[in-house]
Amino acid sequence: MSSGIAQIRLVSSHPEVYEPCDDSFALVDALLADRKNLLEHQPTLCLELGCGSGYVITSLALIVGQEAHYIATDINPHAVRVTRETLEAHGVHAELITTNIASGLQKRLAGLVDVIVVNPPYVPTPEDEVGHEGIASAWAGGENGRSVIDKILPVADNLLSEKGWLYMVTLTENNPSEICLQMKEKGYASRIIVQRLTEEENLQIIKFWRDFDSQLEAKGMVANKTVSSRVMESLLSQFHIMPFLRGSNKQQ
Repeated sequence: MSSGIAQIRLVSSHPEVYEPCDDSFALVDALLADRKNLLEHQPTLCLELGCGSGYVITSLALIVGQEAHYIATDINPHAVRVTRETLEAHGVHAELITTNIASGLQKRLAGLVDVIVVNPPYVPTPEDEVGHEGIASAWAGGENGRSVIDKILPVADNLLSEKGWLYMVTLTENNPSEICLQMKEKGYASRIIVQRLTEEENLQIIKFWRDFDSQLEAKGMVANKTVSSRVMESLLSQFHIMPFLRGSNKQQ
């Protein structure tokens, strides 16, 4: 697999399962852009939250290799079936679980996951559309598209190992600088791996990792209950100085 637009063959589909689109392609392109680091990272446990068609977890397994153990979850049982068939068609394996985000797994996996990938429901919608059964669960994100994202962040923090990395798709309307600030308050550094302007969306694929300096700053934030101007300027700079070029990737 090479960087650019990553593609794997899908062998199964279902009308109630979200098929790969620009956001899925951008997430896999981010993994490919970070492939050297991923291989050096040598993850032993990788997790996808919301696997949909299986495009991302299958791509991750092909990038990293079968030395790692893979788990993928989805609230939609049709998605779990389609993911299984996609994995099998490409000769890779993952443990598949039908659940909401990581419900029932947090005790088992706490502090053990080295890589989490997630393309969350990020589209701003009315709150009453969030969590519906079927394909709508793949995109309905509630107010500012943040309802599900804000549930995922503490789950990811609980599951990630000390060397754990989180790759997440965000939309400009999600206020990604605020998401980065929330994670910084938990001791994570962040950077944009890929940004892409499509006909409908401004997408950013953000990588988060535990960082000693961020952890010290997080302790200071808690003690002072304020955010330093240096921290805020650093976060905002990622989202304001980078031009959105149609179909472009830009590693930071």
